Amino acid sequence: MHDPYRQAIRAKGNHVDQLHLIRTFVAVVDANGFAGGARALRASAPSVTRAVNELESQLGVRLLNRTTRVVRVTEPGAHYAEDCRRILADLDAANASVAGLHSTPTGLLTLTAPVLFGARYVTPIVTEYLRSFPDVSAECWYLDRVVNMMEDGIDIAVRIGELPDSSMQAVQVGRVRRVICGAPRYLEQRGIPNTPDDLQEHEIISANSIAPGAEWRLIRDEKPCIVKLRPRVTFSSNDGALAAAVDGFGLTRLLSYQIADYLQNGRLKVVLEDCEPPALPVHLVHREGRHASRKARAFLDLAVARLRANPALN
Repeated sequence: MHDPYRQAIRAKGNHVDQLHLIRTFVAVVDANGFAGGARALRASAPSVTRAVNELESQLGVRLLNRTTRVVRVTEPGAHYAEDCRRILADLDAANASVAGLHSTPTGLLTLTAPVLFGARYVTPIVTEYLRSFPDVSAECWYLDRVVNMMEDGIDIAVRIGELPDSSMQAVQVGRVRRVICGAPRYLEQRGIPNTPDDLQEHEIISANSIAPGAEWRLIRDEKPCIVKLRPRVTFSSNDGALAAAVDGFGLTRLLSYQIADYLQNGRLKVVLEDCEPPALPVHLVHREGRHASRKARAFLDLAVARLRANPALN
C-alpha cells in the first residue's frame, strides 16, 4: 500500500544522511586523508571510509583516488568539495543567524577603514554602537592600504573605489569626488586655474606618491586625460598634504570627504570642478555572506543609516 507519510520520512532521512556524507567528505578532503578526517569529526576511520564510499555510490562518480599511502581528490571531487563547502557554510550561517535573531550582540567586532575616513566618520558610529551594545568590543584598523579581510579576520571594511569581483558582500553608502583644492589666499596670489594645463604654473602638493612626479587623471573636452606634474612637496600621508594646502602653500588633490570641513569653513576652495573624473563609490564590505553575525548585522544597519545620511558622502 502506498504510504505518503512513510515516503516523506524516508525522503527526509535521505537528506539528513546526505548532509552527513558531504560533511564527512569535506573533512577528508581538508585533512588530506581518512585518518585526519576521522580525527576532525571525532569519528572512527572505518565509518568515515564507509560514508565517502556511500557518497560516491550515490553520485556515481569517484571523488577520491586511494592508494596505500595517500588519498588524492579527483578533479570532479575538487569541484564537488568546493560546492559542498559553500552549502555547508550557508547552512551554518543560516543556523547561526536564526539562533541569534533575538539575542544581544556579543564578542569582538573588527573594522578597517582609510585613516581620515575612519577618524571622521567611522569612529562616531563605533562609539554609538558600543554604547548600545555593552557586550561587544571593537578593534578599528585605520590604514591607507587595503587589508586582506580573510587573512586578518576583519568583519567589516570601508572600501572607496570600484570593487573587484569577490565573494565578499557589499553595501554602497555614498560617493566621493576626487577634487583639486587650495587655500583662498593662495588662489588670490597665484590665480585660479581654468584648464588642466594651467596646473603647470602652480605649486603642486602631492600625497601618497612614491614616484618623483605626479599624474592626475582628469577630464578635458569631455575626454579623459592625464596631467603629468612635478610636485614641490610630496607627503606620505593625506594629512600632510591637507595641512600644506590649508597653510596656503599650493594646490593638492584629495577626496571630497577629506576636505569637507575645510570647504564648509572656507579654509579651502575647489578648482577645476568641470575637469573632475567620475565620483568613486563608498562601500561597506563584509565577509559573512547573506547571514552576517548578529554583531556585524547590528553595526551594518547603524553604519548604513548614518553614512547614507551624511552630506559629505552624498
